[in-house]
Amino acid sequence: MITAKELARSVLAVLAPPPKYTVSEWADARRKLSAEASAIPGSWRTRVVEYMREPMDCIGDPRVKRVVVMAAAQVAKTEIILNCVGYCIDYDPSPIMVVQPTLDMTEAFSKDRVAPMLRDTPALRDKVQDAKARDSNNTIKQKMFPGGHLTMVGANSPSGLASRPIRAVFCDEIDRYPVSAGTEGDPINLAIKRTATFWNRIILLVSTPTNKGSSRIEDEYEKGDQRKRWCPCPDCGVYQVLKWSNVKWSDENADTAEYMCEECGSLWRDAQRIAAVRKGEWRASAKFNGSASFHISGLLSPFTSMSDGVREFLAARKDPAQLKVWVNTYLGETWEEQGARLDPHDLYERREEYESRIPEGVTILTAGIDVQDDRIETEIVGWGNDWESWSIDYATFYGDPTDPNFWSELTRFLGQIFRHPLYGDMSIRAACIDTGGHYTQETYRYVKGRSRIYGIKGVPGVGKPVVGNPSRNNLGKIPLFPVGVHTAKELVYSRLKSQEGDAGYCHFPMERDEAYFQQLTAEELVTRYHKGFKRTEYVKIRSRNEALDNRVYATAALEMLNVDLRAQRRAMDASIVVEGDVTDEQKRDKPRKKSNYVGRWRE
Repeated sequence: MITAKELARSVLAVLAPPPKYTVSEWADARRKLSAEASAIPGSWRTRVVEYMREPMDCIGDPRVKRVVVMAAAQVAKTEIILNCVGYCIDYDPSPIMVVQPTLDMTEAFSKDRVAPMLRDTPALRDKVQDAKARDSNNTIKQKMFPGGHLTMVGANSPSGLASRPIRAVFCDEIDRYPVSAGTEGDPINLAIKRTATFWNRIILLVSTPTNKGSSRIEDEYEKGDQRKRWCPCPDCGVYQVLKWSNVKWSDENADTAEYMCEECGSLWRDAQRIAAVRKGEWRASAKFNGSASFHISGLLSPFTSMSDGVREFLAARKDPAQLKVWVNTYLGETWEEQGARLDPHDLYERREEYESRIPEGVTILTAGIDVQDDRIETEIVGWGNDWESWSIDYATFYGDPTDPNFWSELTRFLGQIFRHPLYGDMSIRAACIDTGGHYTQETYRYVKGRSRIYGIKGVPGVGKPVVGNPSRNNLGKIPLFPVGVHTAKELVYSRLKSQEGDAGYCHFPMERDEAYFQQLTAEELVTRYHKGFKRTEYVKIRSRNEALDNRVYATAALEMLNVDLRAQRRAMDASIVVEGDVTDEQKRDKPRKKSNYVGRWRE
């Protein structure tokens, strides 16, 4: 028989307020990781990513008005947002908004990350009704729960950012946000304005950085107290910030990678590094002003070994385009362009005599086509291993773009069959033509029904892919591919700066004149302010830039093919191999047949 004391204790247990949780404590007690969304499914354990404890626990701290996390990829930064969302739904219900860069990314985030968390975390499962349930008020982008709602929007959607009041705003990958949500202004400011009526508002900004001078997350990090993780040496005990310059390896062998203590010189393997990170502490280098900002590099991550970091670095170091990605995604730092302006004379002096019209290093041919009011300019570019390139042919056709005969010269030019010294006949695999000029309809008509020639339209903005998904929402009803011109020019310029022997080195034949190189280097990268925000953009410093545009379009054509150039080369070599060792001379002398890698241009 239950006693009065036991009954009173049971009643008090029911009426007692819930335990006071921080976000990390809530996640440790209640969060479950889903198999399809995590490499380590099961109960969440903050100690695995101890460096995330303080950023999470700043959420809900009344002294902290804004939390900023500038981080490398694969360091569990998105899990901060998910844990905060779960915490707010279960423990501190309120209106929540998660902002992703685009509507498509919003849907993916909802389906791939939020839905599994809600399904597999018992504390959340019964509080948010399944969107597929009958009479459910929930959708992919909105989840209702007692005491609040979760709204997920794209930074490119002004309507989603300008509605009901929100207490907690979680902004993911802010360096990929557009400068303005339509015509409404900065998407981050729009989202934050919705928290104005809440004294206890929560603001979290998370992103991998991009370019120095235009990175939103770096700007926010520098406005905060700039915390870095200080880790104790397992031998001498001296605390230090882990730096890439202290990662050592021998003989280009990534498997020998170790971290060298900057104080005593002792060498740590990954287990010691991870233990040091776990024992570390966050220290601010600037005065706290309400914004707690954190920098997390890949050297803090238990999911990426130092050997993997070295391996990625060795693969990227000779190609500035790949090195930039590595700096952003592994070091979690911004990329600073060196020498934003190119010297046309330096490139002119690099001209060389090709041993044949198509040099032996060429594996694939692409073309870029620029339509002007009175002419078409086009370049054919040959590509080889590691994006090494050769300018093969450049032509200008004058005439009236409204005259059908005008386009026939372009067709003949693109239909050339080239003789490769090793592989026989070779034709253009893909060509991109700009449709954004004064003769858009004529360009549409030319592209329609033709194979291997693609209409493109340049789109501005940092971080856009070189080539996006095509749309038929145009008067010509053709597949129209968006080309991120900033990203593409950044890629072209980084390769023009490459030195011989490096990835992406560009070759030019003796017949290219000085005017060609003046056009190829006709733009420079500058930092400007747009609506109060810094952004980098390429601006013309000379009136003619057709050669640069054509190189951008030819590069986009290669991106469309999505070809592994080394694998392509091996396959082409295999098609002409004979028994025994084969010299280049034997390859040239062997009779060739047309392979799957070449073919005539189809009308």
